Amino acid sequence: MNKILKNIKVPTGNICIMQAEKGKLEFVSLQDYGKAKNIKADFLGYTKEINQVPHGDLLPLEEKWVVTVSTQYGCSMNCKFCDVPKVGKGLNATYDDLKNQIISALSLHPEVKTTKRLNIHYARMGEPTWNDNVLIFTKDVRKIICPYIGRSLVHPVISTMLPKNNKFLNEYLNSWVDIKNDLFKGDAGLQFSINTTNDKQREELFSGNSLDLEEISKIGKMLDLPKDRKYTLNFAIGDEFEVNAEKLRDLFNPEKFMVKITPIHLTNACKENNIVTSNGYFDYSPYREIENNLKNVGFDVLVFIPSIEEDTSRITCGNAILSNKGLENEHT
Repeated sequence: MNKILKNIKVPTGNICIMQAEKGKLEFVSLQDYGKAKNIKADFLGYTKEINQVPHGDLLPLEEKWVVTVSTQYGCSMNCKFCDVPKVGKGLNATYDDLKNQIISALSLHPEVKTTKRLNIHYARMGEPTWNDNVLIFTKDVRKIICPYIGRSLVHPVISTMLPKNNKFLNEYLNSWVDIKNDLFKGDAGLQFSINTTNDKQREELFSGNSLDLEEISKIGKMLDLPKDRKYTLNFAIGDEFEVNAEKLRDLFNPEKFMVKITPIHLTNACKENNIVTSNGYFDYSPYREIENNLKNVGFDVLVFIPSIEEDTSRITCGNAILSNKGLENEHT
């Protein structure tokens, strides 16, 4: 197993920097506050508006464990809201890199022998749809974790920026849907990073590297119907981002897709590019009208708001590596 160079304690868990096969990778192991504290989702029965998530008691890892792993060394997408491109150009993590991140995360808490839910998010550094190892590894992951947490329920999630230059994107997403629907009986996630319904804004935000909405819509129509959990359209909203509910409904079937709304993370890239969700961590007003409009056209809507302590503790992708240059000989 590869060496952990740095283990950074944050309010909800750990960010680790690992010396891997091609350089440094980040992964995180986190606890959750619980849905009653940090989400509003009327369709799930969580109807209370969130006006700030106070840092406090966390769910035990035996209830829910979140591990987020890197699928690449850096990233080539160059999104204007993300710091990861500063880490590297996006070489693919190997199968063993993915395996070692998961095992290292579970090994942080050898006292935990089982959990009711292990969420594995392929969403730390990199664009996962460039990396076939993610598909191969996910097919094996339950066998890999068994010596550590037994036959715990595993919920793997891919979040993609839908790169326009990936000629095999359709094939990749179809393969993931097969894994979701067949191998995991629906208990897996597929998330599309959308952020705005304005193609000009998306072109700027994703540096011209993401498909336009019409092309993404065609992919969505091509995918098989999801078992259990719907596919997710992610909107990390900024002050100037357009979210047109009718336009989104015309492009994506609410019977197939739900919408997740979050504030934009407080990254250095966002500061440099003046991208912000004003009062997004302290008041529900940035989300209320968007949520209502989306519900009115038929979408299930989940609003997720982290605590400000989470977002100011280097929990955003790539920041642990970027803030710890020169730690080759430092480890815990």
